[in-house]
Amino acid sequence: MKANNGKFIRWKELNMAAKDRMAALGIDVSHFSDSYILPGLTDVHVHLREPGFLYKETMRTGTMSAAAGGFTDVLSMPNLDPCPDSMANLQVQLEAIERDACVRVHPYAAISRGELGQALSDMEELAPHVIAFTDDGRGVASAAMMEEAMTRAARLDKLIVAHCEDENYPKESSETEWKQLQRDIELVRKTGCKYHVCHISTAESAELVRYAKREGLDITCETAPHYLTISNEEIEDSGRFKMNPPIKSAADRSALLEALKDGTIDMIATDHAPHSRDEKSRGFKNSAYGIVGMESAFPVVYTKLVLTGIITLDRLIELMYDAPRQRFGMNTCSIEAELEKDAPTFSVWNLDDEYAIDPDEFMTMGRSCPFEGWKVRGRCIATVIDGKVVWRRKATIQE
Repeated sequence: MKANNGKFIRWKELNMAAKDRMAALGIDVSHFSDSYILPGLTDVHVHLREPGFLYKETMRTGTMSAAAGGFTDVLSMPNLDPCPDSMANLQVQLEAIERDACVRVHPYAAISRGELGQALSDMEELAPHVIAFTDDGRGVASAAMMEEAMTRAARLDKLIVAHCEDENYPKESSETEWKQLQRDIELVRKTGCKYHVCHISTAESAELVRYAKREGLDITCETAPHYLTISNEEIEDSGRFKMNPPIKSAADRSALLEALKDGTIDMIATDHAPHSRDEKSRGFKNSAYGIVGMESAFPVVYTKLVLTGIITLDRLIELMYDAPRQRFGMNTCSIEAELEKDAPTFSVWNLDDEYAIDPDEFMTMGRSCPFEGWKVRGRCIATVIDGKVVWRRKATIQE
């Protein structure tokens, strides 16, 4: 088999043994002839809404949305009810994952109880059962509390994953993000904690991460497709453009693209955050914060960044597979080696398929997507986990 640095492979370049092995697993390969085989993508920032908010999303619909977007692994944020700040509360989510998830779900635990920033969660008890700790959706306002959380996380060898938002500044400002990030970098320097920054959206944040990395601090960061492809001059009076942090200026977008190219930004995550139609139909000002993104993420970035020559397909796979998995302690594998396994995991893409994004075709219950109507190339046609097809275009594989 020939692959491009082990990142992806054309179906027609697979050897017969690999094709026969898939057929033996019962994988229908009749529509793979013009496709590319990619790894199963990993999204480190997803809101699945169950338990607690099933009118927005269920474990089943959220993970089917992931599979339809080529994701085989997602990291689930803790703004749930009950909040996973204790083992008893986490167990409710673990049972939903076991019962209904069709991709691998790796739950976060909250840094603070109820994500209220008043007292720390049961970190020691939770650590063996969660991927990392975060209060995503709000910043940890108290520097003393964040320092104690980092100290405990360092002892537990767990990441602190930070939503940086200093509420002393307007939400739309750059300062609300980078001021708290600047504080946290000082705390990382002091505690030696492993630290990951959620959804950076500003030029200042990118520069802070760049210098922290040069210093040798153990820091990584993510951004999302909307920050890389939209500026605030393009925002319409619609809930589908309202997310937290808000989209910033064209200059910020340019700075993020440079940071993506030079390796300052480690990964792309979606911040998939579904809401009901009513919550997102109140115009920009009055709609809830959050958009859906798993089914549009790869096509949007492939179309806007790869096909335009800003990054390569290899780099995109690094951003959506290698780096997320390496940072969060999950195994990585070349696509050739993956396909040699008895029960392989991968995604199948028609990279030439051009179409307009239509949220009404999504598997997620959410419909608010800033890329609605965009013409893109690249469509996931199948997602396979451990030798089982969990998603196939125009059909799903039922239990």
